Amino acid sequence: MADKALVLVDLQYDFCPGGALAVARGDETIAVANRVARHFDLVVATQDWHPADHGGFAASHEGAEPYQVIELHGLKQVLWPVHCVQGTRGAALHDDLTARIAKVFQKGTDPTVDSYSGFWDNGKRKATGMASWLRDQGVRSVYVLGLATDYCVKFTALDACAEGFATYLIEDGCRGVELKPGDSDRAVEEMRASGVVVLESNQIS
Repeated sequence: MADKALVLVDLQYDFCPGGALAVARGDETIAVANRVARHFDLVVATQDWHPADHGGFAASHEGAEPYQVIELHGLKQVLWPVHCVQGTRGAALHDDLTARIAKVFQKGTDPTVDSYSGFWDNGKRKATGMASWLRDQGVRSVYVLGLATDYCVKFTALDACAEGFATYLIEDGCRGVELKPGDSDRAVEEMRASGVVVLESNQIS
């Protein structure tokens, strides 16, 4: 049983420099994850795991451009470049991760709805099972880091709060997409306003 858990969000090749949806300096999160993980008995990871025809891909919509916003089955959807397709190298967790990961929770597997959060899809239609699994391990507090601050990290942290976990954001272990300048800072403020405690990796002991 573990009172606290570290949640590593989408530390995958496609979100690192050279990947299909690269986050600037995204690979810098790996060293922070490895350093912080030593302080946790329980580490889990989320993994974007999309079918090739996912509706959140611009390539799935004729004439659409990446980063265009459409409505997808009743939800606002940013159309992304094809990324983290099931079974590809880009979808793999980064080889430099040394943390002992107890369980990986895959998300974005339904082609009709995207899934930024590690807990739920964007329509709150289907849970990944992470919340119930963490509770079964005795977890009451979760610490979140990874990619990207303004999307999957934000929604994972917000859902952790909503699920009743004491939630901490390790800010220096995150990097943002920044479709609009300042998106990451706004995301951090939104998390803080929802009850997420924002800290730095050197505060973990």
